[in-house]
Amino acid sequence: MSIIDRIKIFCFVTFRIKKYQWLSDCKRVSGLPNSYHPLLLTGKGKITFGNNVQIGVSTSPNYYSHYTYFEAREEYSEIIIGNNVAINNAFSVVAFSKITIGDHVLIGVNCSIIDNDGHHLAFDKRNSGNPKTDEVHIHENVFLGSNVSILKGVTIGKNSVIGYGSVVTKSIPENVIAAGNPAVVIRNL
Repeated sequence: MSIIDRIKIFCFVTFRIKKYQWLSDCKRVSGLPNSYHPLLLTGKGKITFGNNVQIGVSTSPNYYSHYTYFEAREEYSEIIIGNNVAINNAFSVVAFSKITIGDHVLIGVNCSIIDNDGHHLAFDKRNSGNPKTDEVHIHENVFLGSNVSILKGVTIGKNSVIGYGSVVTKSIPENVIAAGNPAVVIRNL
């Protein structure tokens, strides 16, 4: 690759990262992740990053086309990211209540964590703005494969692995591999 091509890529990536920093409106952010991918921080709540949190991987899919999204929607909402966490591209996390991600967690491409239903199922309550919520906890040393979705009320025990494309609707114990839609324990580690 020529030096001109490298400069073009550097400028393009740097501009995208800065663009999402400018668009971010969350005022209650503590800690500073190492961002190699655009990161949008939004909402009225609190977002906390531990030490050595990495956002984005240049050699993975969605590097040039997507961004990472953190939303702590309400004033009481909270997202806590532990130490030494590696988050791949196109990750999204939306908290109405609280989402915690422990130390040494690896998160694959295009994963999402949400602690609420988004909207009521009953048609006459869908626009009320008060969906059901329940905290999500991802314990230390967990590995989430790519395209994993974690829904409200889930706890994933330490050292567990969640397989590619899984939808986690119920809590997963520690030291297991789980996969599927809905995710179920496949075997112990």
